[in-house]
Amino acid sequence: MLLVGGNVGLGKSIVEVVPVTLFALLRFIIALAVLWPLLRFSKMRRVRRGEWVNLFLQALFGTFLFTLLMLGGVHRTSAVAAGVIASTIPAVVALLSWLFLKERPDARVMLAIALAIAGVVVISLARGSGATGTAASAAASAAAQANGAAAGGDAFGTLLGNLMVLGAVFCESIYVILSRRLTQTLPAIDICAYTHLFGLLLMLPFGACALLSFDYASLSPRLWALMLWYGLSASIFSFWLWMKGIRHVPGNLAGVFTAMLPIAAAAYGIVFLGERPSLAHGVALLCVIAGIGLASLRNGRMPPVAS
Repeated sequence: MLLVGGNVGLGKSIVEVVPVTLFALLRFIIALAVLWPLLRFSKMRRVRRGEWVNLFLQALFGTFLFTLLMLGGVHRTSAVAAGVIASTIPAVVALLSWLFLKERPDARVMLAIALAIAGVVVISLARGSGATGTAASAAASAAAQANGAAAGGDAFGTLLGNLMVLGAVFCESIYVILSRRLTQTLPAIDICAYTHLFGLLLMLPFGACALLSFDYASLSPRLWALMLWYGLSASIFSFWLWMKGIRHVPGNLAGVFTAMLPIAAAAYGIVFLGERPSLAHGVALLCVIAGIGLASLRNGRMPPVAS
């Protein structure tokens, strides 16, 4: 969860310099540079047709759309706000399980969902407080305004960013629900490799032009290192650590650790981006953490939060 939360702020630092579609494409290229040994044809032939359909849907929602919405969202809002919104994933999973899997929630889970919604509403009504805490963010906002685009510090731009992060939360939650089937028949690391292959193919038409035309000489070695770490961390490390840890930790305890996501995102935003959390961020964070605690006490197992 520390890695996932840190990646929220890390992604914001990167997309201030690198176009969202290009960075999204580079993320898949980096991941597959490591995962390619798992893409053996003889092994992939044993995957059934229904499993391939499920893998494609997981890639569509959990890697392709999630990556575009999350990176586009953090480009417009603060890392603190994005982290709080992203931490509602357990509550959204419970809500979607109720709607699509007919898993009827009890009063405790309903209250957890209500608290998560309240946290998102508080953040959305905060009018972007703390969204532009650094000179780099201010410069990016001014440049966006000069080009007629929605600026990160603008109230509408911040609201749009919050909604994009919320959309990413729903995409990731759909991914979690879909993954319940495949984890019974395919190894987790194989699911990761196959979904990222689909993700690369889906992202290629959107990032190909930027891939060929971008001035890579303008990128510092530090930014290259950040992109490399993001690709490995978001696609491989956080996924593997969660899947390994859940085998040895009770589900109700593991669920509590999802509260580390907004804390890590907020810490990155404050320390590295100079963001200033507001009272609204604090209230929203308390709502979300309380909701996570309630949902975790009820569930015997929490699904992985990995993209």
